[in-house]
Amino acid sequence: MREDVPKPLAQVIEEFAALDRNERTELLIEFADRFQEVSPEIATRPFPEEHRVPRCESEAFVWVSKENGGLKLHFAVENPQGLSAKALAVILEETLSGLPGAEVARVPEDVVFDIFGRELSMGKGQGLMGMVAMTSTLAKRAA
Repeated sequence: MREDVPKPLAQVIEEFAALDRNERTELLIEFADRFQEVSPEIATRPFPEEHRVPRCESEAFVWVSKENGGLKLHFAVENPQGLSAKALAVILEETLSGLPGAEVARVPEDVVFDIFGRELSMGKGQGLMGMVAMTSTLAKRAA
């Protein structure tokens, strides 16, 4: 189990490690199917550019709010075909929301490869790592 990430995320990473490529794809689709866009109380279109994830082909946006002593993560993914971005948004939101900002901020970008596998294209990998980096940056600001 990865020691450098919060336990809920480490457990998801461990689950992915036990899967072959087809099973990994199916699980990612299940996560993407649970995606719920940012609520209008947090943000509305057009979304502010300072929340846009750099290098993300799916036009993802990230927000962090404080809730019950921890952080709550919120995402928008403008590309309806952005299944990977939606899956990662759900994974990050479900495993990191509720944690203190300092814990969320320490999640390294390379967790993307533990979740999606090493065969990610460069463009997709950059965008997904950008989502983790943006989440970390916003968590540091909120902490």
